Amino acid sequence: MTHDHDLVLRPTAAQTSAALNPPAGRNGGDLVVETLTGLGATTVFGLPGQHALGMFDALRRSSLQYVGLRVENNAGFAADAYGRITGEAAPLLLSTGPGALTSLAALQEAAAASSPVLAISSQVPTAGLGGGRHGYLHELPDQQASFRGVVKSVHTVRSQSQIPSAIAAAWESALTVPHGPVWVEIPQDVLLAETALPVVTAMDATPEDVVPRPELTAVAAHLLSHAARPAIIAGGGVVRADASGKLRRLAERLNAPVVTTFGGKGAFPWEHPLSLQSWLEDRHTTDFLEDADVLLVVGSGLGELSSNYHTFKPRGRVIQIEADLGKLESNHPALGIHADARLALSALLETVSDRADDTAAERVRTVLARVGERIAAQELTLEQDVLAAVRRALPAGSPSFWDMTILAYWAWSAFDPRGANAMHSAQGAGGLGYGFPAALGAATADPTRPVLAVSGDGGALYSIAELATARQYDLNVTWLIVDDGGYGILREYMTDAFGRSTATELTRPDYVALAESFGVPGVRTTPETLETDLAKALAAPGPSVVLLPAVLRMFAPTHLD
Repeated sequence: MTHDHDLVLRPTAAQTSAALNPPAGRNGGDLVVETLTGLGATTVFGLPGQHALGMFDALRRSSLQYVGLRVENNAGFAADAYGRITGEAAPLLLSTGPGALTSLAALQEAAAASSPVLAISSQVPTAGLGGGRHGYLHELPDQQASFRGVVKSVHTVRSQSQIPSAIAAAWESALTVPHGPVWVEIPQDVLLAETALPVVTAMDATPEDVVPRPELTAVAAHLLSHAARPAIIAGGGVVRADASGKLRRLAERLNAPVVTTFGGKGAFPWEHPLSLQSWLEDRHTTDFLEDADVLLVVGSGLGELSSNYHTFKPRGRVIQIEADLGKLESNHPALGIHADARLALSALLETVSDRADDTAAERVRTVLARVGERIAAQELTLEQDVLAAVRRALPAGSPSFWDMTILAYWAWSAFDPRGANAMHSAQGAGGLGYGFPAALGAATADPTRPVLAVSGDGGALYSIAELATARQYDLNVTWLIVDDGGYGILREYMTDAFGRSTATELTRPDYVALAESFGVPGVRTTPETLETDLAKALAAPGPSVVLLPAVLRMFAPTHLD
């Protein structure tokens, strides 16, 4: 009798010959790039450093496309966006100590947004592992400890034979839902030493599906089918699972209104009769969701921003579908279903009954009208006009990447992304400097369409060096910088809280001249000419900068009432 586990693929004569006679001049770095290629990677991001030179030297002997940024944190943001756009693991090559540590904020954002980033860093020589204080350059007593609380998994290599399996295990971890960043570290001497190991030709790192338990989806389907006032909150898990089509079919069968979280933008059509859009920071929406007798939450942990700063108190039955086990029922008691959003929605569609409701669309219109009246009463026409101009200028289907800036906070609630996986921001971890380098990663993933980045002047200064990257690789990114001379949202927060602001004002460079010094076209615009100038920049190939000097204000919050 032959058992499955006894079956072994026998190499051909040619494969045996190649394995016995590997090419000369290879080192541990070659094993890294060969493994990445075997796993299906085509593009890597990063920044070289002394300990990591073995990996970077090996790149020239590989078919991998390398995109080098000027700051490690920005390279992490670019890899994050590449992973969001493609759904593939995005390799990020880093060097030891300061280089590695500089990527931490980007990896935190990737973790918060469930982006599959595969960070591979060098380490001090093997003799320095384990806390021995030998005084190596870049030495840390325990480098991986700095990353263990940020990434999904940590993998330390100590010999060349461990490289393929460690990277494959990390790859699988990054792509197992919920996606996320992972960390691999390889000592300098392991990367530099010549290797006689065979060329890595094929790797298998297929993540397992997170399948819902059928008894739970049966209960959920029953509750939804018999609800009087069902509603749905769709989070980023729907977008990452490519499940927006299934969500729409379920909502239409149930006649259930849908609101998308800021991370779930595009999970449901903006203009659909059942769409409550994304007005989560509004008490009218919060009241509506609290009134639902059955609330289906898909791909969201109902964190601070998705719960109107934890003022949301559901009164009905909550069903929560979430791939991240730690987020299941973390904020509200629920029928918790640990599963990938796509698989769980498929199961619900198989068992849910159609539900008639002639009032659902009218109730949605009523809520949106109340939201509109509240915003209109605050005389914020400049902000709304600017956001509308950006929407008209940006071609449908082109992705946008938003930094932590006032216009982005407006966009979270009021911007129609016109498609799933089309709008991204740093709202997961909330760090500055995300927008432009992330847009560069998206343009690398798909060079056939323009990409928009939006930053304030404060966030722009975090990533201004990447204008050189944009020019070097001729990436199709238009960068809209809204210049208000400081950290605008912090200026508002401090003035509201203390009557005045401190440490929020910035000396600003001439951003147009600065862009042009990098060889990147720049234009200074106004709110009245923004649409025309932005559309023209987006239509031109290569990078560009559009500068909008303007002081924007936020709409009043409702969670403090």
